Amino acid sequence: MHKLIVGLGGSSGSIYARLLLDRLEQISEQYEEIGIVMSRNAEINWALEIKDKSIKDYGHTVYRQDDFNAPFASGSAKFATMIVCPCSMGSMARIAHGFSDDLMTRAADVILKERRKLILVPRETPFSLIHIENMHKLTQAGAIICPAIPSFYNGADSVEKACLTVVDRVLDLAGFDIDSFRWGGK
Repeated sequence: MHKLIVGLGGSSGSIYARLLLDRLEQISEQYEEIGIVMSRNAEINWALEIKDKSIKDYGHTVYRQDDFNAPFASGSAKFATMIVCPCSMGSMARIAHGFSDDLMTRAADVILKERRKLILVPRETPFSLIHIENMHKLTQAGAIICPAIPSFYNGADSVEKACLTVVDRVLDLAGFDIDSFRWGGK
């Protein structure tokens, strides 16, 4: 059973976070607990981009960025996976350089130091050399960089379905068993 941290960074792309949480609701038997932490900019973007649902509607505990008493602020809580979706370049830079100055970056630091699974979903374009170097540094540290770049071979006929191709890939990387389109499958 997974214990999962979902971090919402401050870049645009709240649709990815919403679809991730929606998909997690569909596979609730595969995890024990989800803790959510949002940056201040993520809260702003959620309010701008997601009109029909509050983050609290999902029923998971949402921790404040300054709550260092959250269980996943320590490796002893045994949260196995953290997904930051979307991941701003600012959050990525702080994680890459070990600046644990808020709960999201502290949780990512814990996941890396415990050699657990950290999946970052950057939603930015174009990438600067600094962004690429931070991705390189994080990949060397064991993180998985999965940019929010949809696939189109499944014939998605809406923005939401195209974005779901990214979410399904992230959940695959996290080790969840999901029913999604597979290359060469039906």
